[in-house]
Amino acid sequence: MSVVRLQCVNKSFMRRDGAQLEVLRDINLDVEPRSITALVGASGSGKSTLLNIIAGLIQPDLGTVFLNDVRSAEFKDWRSMTYMFQEDRLFPWRTTAQNVGIGLEAANVSRAERRKRVQQTLELVGLENFADAYPHELSGGMRSRAALGRSLVTEPTILLMDEPFSKLDPSIREQMHHEVLRIVNLRKMTVIFVTHDMEEAVVLADKIVVLRPRPGRVRETRRISLAYPRNPLSPDVAEEVRQLRLNLS
Repeated sequence: MSVVRLQCVNKSFMRRDGAQLEVLRDINLDVEPRSITALVGASGSGKSTLLNIIAGLIQPDLGTVFLNDVRSAEFKDWRSMTYMFQEDRLFPWRTTAQNVGIGLEAANVSRAERRKRVQQTLELVGLENFADAYPHELSGGMRSRAALGRSLVTEPTILLMDEPFSKLDPSIREQMHHEVLRIVNLRKMTVIFVTHDMEEAVVLADKIVVLRPRPGRVRETRRISLAYPRNPLSPDVAEEVRQLRLNLS
């Protein structure tokens, strides 16, 4: 069983001059349960568009998307999937707890249950002592943890991430990698993420999907069998990164 399966997915956009811009062509992809898949490729290869199609934010022109073996158009359990964007998108007038809990407000969840789940999530991402802090009082790493907590509070089984750590300093990014791996293992989640950072892809992913430049097509699907945790300075990681960069050149 695949958690996410794409069959012959194609997508084009209309340019302002009326011409069609082909972004994705014949994308086939299978994502296994409890796995971490990275989408990599040059700018313009359609990585974020592909992630948005999986999320149901845009529809493919051709092809089919299956979520838990159900066609995307017929899929009902959208709360089982959550999306962490490149920007943290925290509301400046809300505290950390209020930002983390926003996904529960529209759901049929009691106030007591919301408080409980927000507290548990804050503890999960290490922000229990900053529940009442506002975004401007948080460091960049803390803001990323808050954004991650907001994505996790609804208890999803599928986590989509679009370069969520690209703006962090390397040391803080490495900390977030450890946090993601810890939480994914604890929650038994499936993760699909977009990155330009080949090292990040190798450190986190079980499988790396390399897209060709526009129109995006799958150039290679590469399995990473290195044991976790993966030291970004190790020769094995460096060799995997080297191979990926060769395939992108």
